[in-house]
Amino acid sequence: MSDDISLSEAERGAGIVRCDACPVLCRIRPGRAGACDRYANEDGKLVRVDPLVLLAKPDLAKVAFVEGSSSWAGELGKGEGAFVTGIGATTTYPDYKPAPFIVSSRHEGVDMVTVVTEGIFSYCGVKVKIDTDRYLGPEQAAVRVKGEAIGHVTTAEYGSQMLSLGGVHHLTGGSKKEGVVTCDALLALCNKEAVELSIDGGSTVIVQANKPPIVNGALEERMRVGCGSAAIGMFAPQWKDHVDEVIVVDDHITGVLSEHQGGAFLDMKPAGIRVRGRKSTPGRYFQVAEPGLGWGGTDVADPLQIIERIDPKTAWPGLKLLMVSTTGEHSAWFELDKDLKPQAAPMPAPVRLVVERIAENCEPALCTVLFMCGAGGSLRAGVTENPVRLTRSVRDALTKVTLGGVPAYVWPGGGITLMVDVAKMPDKSFGYVPTPALVAPIEFTLRADDYAALGGYASRAVSLEQVLRDTKTRVDK
Repeated sequence: MSDDISLSEAERGAGIVRCDACPVLCRIRPGRAGACDRYANEDGKLVRVDPLVLLAKPDLAKVAFVEGSSSWAGELGKGEGAFVTGIGATTTYPDYKPAPFIVSSRHEGVDMVTVVTEGIFSYCGVKVKIDTDRYLGPEQAAVRVKGEAIGHVTTAEYGSQMLSLGGVHHLTGGSKKEGVVTCDALLALCNKEAVELSIDGGSTVIVQANKPPIVNGALEERMRVGCGSAAIGMFAPQWKDHVDEVIVVDDHITGVLSEHQGGAFLDMKPAGIRVRGRKSTPGRYFQVAEPGLGWGGTDVADPLQIIERIDPKTAWPGLKLLMVSTTGEHSAWFELDKDLKPQAAPMPAPVRLVVERIAENCEPALCTVLFMCGAGGSLRAGVTENPVRLTRSVRDALTKVTLGGVPAYVWPGGGITLMVDVAKMPDKSFGYVPTPALVAPIEFTLRADDYAALGGYASRAVSLEQVLRDTKTRVDK
């Protein structure tokens, strides 16, 4: 960092330093920090406020090719088993200089290099997976924080609702307020904090990485066992001797046991109960109700609403009917009277046991936050003088990319487009700059000879012992 860019004589005389870690170029007075709270003026010198974070975790160290001895027990010692992350490393911005740390090591007799930096990402966002059948909002609906659109609802997946938040258009393409709110929300989500989101035409949901979602004030406990058809496929044999019909209510595919292939395989006789919606294949119905917060992610509060008709030529008095949701949260037992009208009745114990088994087979509902960014830009110049060679090396799996020590998924195709689960990263891994953009740790690990072939700054490589000796560090275990 430079401490005198564009400073006047008076400013230099007052001990002010200039931070060039991002385009804001803060002038920082003695004892104060810059706008991002990441850099400060300490006795006239620009310093990184947070310590450099080392991982003392053998599993992550192995993934990053920096492995200690088999007897390593968590202590740093001479650095065995430790991995230098980009958290607290400082940045290469404006990318005309090598990365802050180029760390040499040996792994099973092979010389390795890990290039460590903090990347400034305007091209970044998060993908959020929310395990719930509850209706959060229509696809493409805006997702808002403090009234500002920060993303949208995207296509749902099996048992989960999906959101796409952030991205360069929300960070820089809208109003200043939209950019600031988007940056604040992304920073909180990536640092595993709770954020309340409101969805146009839908619900309010509180999202926090690796925690259950809270939808309209209600804490979700479980994600569905499967769609209605899948539930029948799993539990049909357990129902066979105790029921005449089972209807598994689901917003996507409602299942009807006696019509379903699962019921046919068990030689169940038709029950003559026809549900609403569009019939797909036998025993599988689409669009039985509107999406909502009721049974199976529908807007149904009374399950009998989805019954279109009962065929008197097929049904019979005393017919035993179970209606249940895909999580087992909702269930009801009915028996047909002499007029073939469903009447509520106590649920038999064997049937109740299977309903409880549905709930038992549901996984806990969680929110997953995946940070996604494009690392194919200028930060590569902090790794090599020929940036495209780094891209090719990553694509050829010669270079392993980690964020805060956590392996990143690298998307196929051009550039270096990364995705990582923030729940696995050390706490407070992310920062921001008020441009606005997120700051994320990033590490590139490869063989020393491959690094030299990249045109990397091999002469600047230092040992972990030197890093420990010369840098304020913190060990994350």
